[in-house]
Amino acid sequence: MTGAVAPRGSRHLDGPKKILLSGVSSDAHMWNLIYLQLFIEESGHHVRNLGPCAPDELILEHCVTWRPDALVISTVNGHGHLDGVRLIRTLREAGGPLATLPVVIGGKLGIHGIGNSRFHQKLLDAGFDAVFGAEAGIMEFQRYLTMLGRNGHAVETTTVPAC
Repeated sequence: MTGAVAPRGSRHLDGPKKILLSGVSSDAHMWNLIYLQLFIEESGHHVRNLGPCAPDELILEHCVTWRPDALVISTVNGHGHLDGVRLIRTLREAGGPLATLPVVIGGKLGIHGIGNSRFHQKLLDAGFDAVFGAEAGIMEFQRYLTMLGRNGHAVETTTVPAC
């Protein structure tokens, strides 16, 4: 599924970005977060990894205090579409800088295999800027990071891999 990415502002126009990385509250997996942290750092960005099972309030607090240029949510437990909608609504409803913070979610978003793509539009409609299902390759996420690095926001992407 191809999803348009809403342009959202970033404080820096070029150079390394501050990326806040987290799992959803119900996901105890850590390997995906370590993989993504290393991948994002190797792409030239600074990462703060909140780890697995991060409560929505903790993510919100770090978004407010650390002021990242983007928030990346990764999940592999199959409940990402549920936790993700709740999280993004909480962030967007907080207003201020969180209303325009670029936020993406990816991984195993449901338990239906290839059928998980049905959740992509729901997540975009809820307020995510991009959705990367498990079927997407890491290069799709790399493309998003590259666009974020160039101009502070991505302009278009396809559907963060499961890792």
